[in-house]
Amino acid sequence: MDSGEERTPELRTLRQKVEYMVEKTFPGRKISGRFFADLVKERGGSLSHSYFSNILAGKVTQPSEDILKALGLGFGVDWRFFKEESEVVDDVVAGLQFLAKRRTGDISGLAGRGVDEDGLPPELLQFALALLEDAKDKDLHRPADGGPRS
Repeated sequence: MDSGEERTPELRTLRQKVEYMVEKTFPGRKISGRFFADLVKERGGSLSHSYFSNILAGKVTQPSEDILKALGLGFGVDWRFFKEESEVVDDVVAGLQFLAKRRTGDISGLAGRGVDEDGLPPELLQFALALLEDAKDKDLHRPADGGPRS
């Protein structure tokens, strides 16, 4: 997209969700099934490296809830993200987009009133991202001399 806006990817299958999380959690790195299985183990879960590889190959489409919880541990997200018809996919994607914009400096700080230890709700993150995109669009249409926008 021309404005630099990140399009929300289609995340319907388990494989698509895991590939997306690998890309966002370990940007620019190729991780092995063994690396991920060790990470899950360090975080208190259990997942075999071959099972993880089979998920990435699309051979596993409906794993048990325990496997989904292990994936959640490994990626540091709510395990329900990996469920079919997940209600948290949009929330996780919005959170990751928000963090990416913080990393690139598009968002430098944020203060919220009444925010608990769980942080900002996903709806607020999506709203903040929309405001940021609106501001970018307005800046793109501002003349170089600083005069009024067209």
